Amino acid sequence: MRIGELVRRTGVRERLLRYYEEQGLLHPVRRPSGYREYSEADVARVRNIRTLLSAGLGTATIAGVLPCMVDLGNGLAPACVDLLPELYRERDRITTAIDEMTATRKVLDGIIAATIPHADEVAEALAREG
Repeated sequence: MRIGELVRRTGVRERLLRYYEEQGLLHPVRRPSGYREYSEADVARVRNIRTLLSAGLGTATIAGVLPCMVDLGNGLAPACVDLLPELYRERDRITTAIDEMTATRKVLDGIIAATIPHADEVAEALAREG
């Protein structure tokens, strides 16, 4: 199938598919005409890439994980045990980011809560400045 069909079947834009190819995540066959030719396996591979991206993994990590993925029918599972340390590091990185965002949200909630009783004063001050 050509790239337009892969776009239609996966919902991923052509530009992203080319980026995945540049990153070594997709390996379409090149026809003598220069057109890329994708297989049914590439449809599943793009879906796996999207799943791993949504899990917070970067393309460099995905490049290592993809060859070891096995579709169990109810999701994906890595088949290469040696990837576990890297996956744990990625999970820890994501957890840290979540914790930092949660702390930031708590500060913002405090600012909002402190502002609400003084909303009229704040509005008047903003009006004078504007």
